Amino acid sequence: MNILTPVVHQDIVYTSTYGGKTTGFKVAQTDGTFTVTEAWKHKAQGYMSTPEVIDGVAYTHLKSQRVMAIEIETGRELWTSDQSFGKYWSLVAQGDRLLALDQRGRLILFRANREKFELLDQREIAKAETWAHLAVAGDHLFVRELNALTAFRWSRDSTPNPEADRP
Repeated sequence: MNILTPVVHQDIVYTSTYGGKTTGFKVAQTDGTFTVTEAWKHKAQGYMSTPEVIDGVAYTHLKSQRVMAIEIETGRELWTSDQSFGKYWSLVAQGDRLLALDQRGRLILFRANREKFELLDQREIAKAETWAHLAVAGDHLFVRELNALTAFRWSRDSTPNPEADRP
């Protein structure tokens, strides 16, 4: 299954497959002709969660339900979390902060850190399943669950807080 959306960083296209590997493809253009070559391959298996890239590092949720940081240019694994999370993550970033929403309605806040997984906060924000992608508009974060849409305010110096009651 190739569910995640490939991401591009400089001349590398990063992608991963559920039953395969994580791969970096180098894209080059010479005289109007594009070439694509495999730059590196890693044993990790992504699933449905599109990674976020900050300063050349892809933060991605794996089939094993752990989180991994990998250098996109080299394919070098920087770390993999000891803690496991839900089956699915929708990821968004703001500065060095990443928010992940899993299918159980749990919101996870962690820091983009090349050295280690740094969990800052986590909380349940929905009772129903939340398979939809997080949506960000300015400092607003929107979470869609089965029968509701909730808006939160997400500022650089705070964790998300509800700004309105659920419908």
